Amino acid sequence: MNKISNQFSSIEQVTDQYLKKGAASSINNTSELSFEEILKQKKAVSESSALKFSKHASMRLQSRNIELSTEQKERLETGAEKAEAKGMKESLVIVDSYSFIVNVPSKTVVTAMDRSESEENIYTNIDGAVII
Repeated sequence: MNKISNQFSSIEQVTDQYLKKGAASSINNTSELSFEEILKQKKAVSESSALKFSKHASMRLQSRNIELSTEQKERLETGAEKAEAKGMKESLVIVDSYSFIVNVPSKTVVTAMDRSESEENIYTNIDGAVII
């Protein structure tokens, strides 16, 4: 048998030395959860997570000097949950004098404005509205 680079006589010797076969098997033994179980855990965490604000929405809140109280954030989340329960995908959620466009499946606030900036009261690309 020809030696590979005059150091190894088989591919197994190469894999043992460079890929550390023993270390890989110990990693597999410590993780006894299946892919499906891990996916379910991650999904449960993401489903229970709070409403997120997109970069655009965060910039709008900052530029428009909109600061939401804890109670207003809770009402916004409640509005998003109600929109989800009704099967909405893109929803307008109105909390006090603030209007939010929420992407319901991703639980993300896409944009935010106050009443003075929505003088015409025209909202496009939504499939429902929730007024809280």
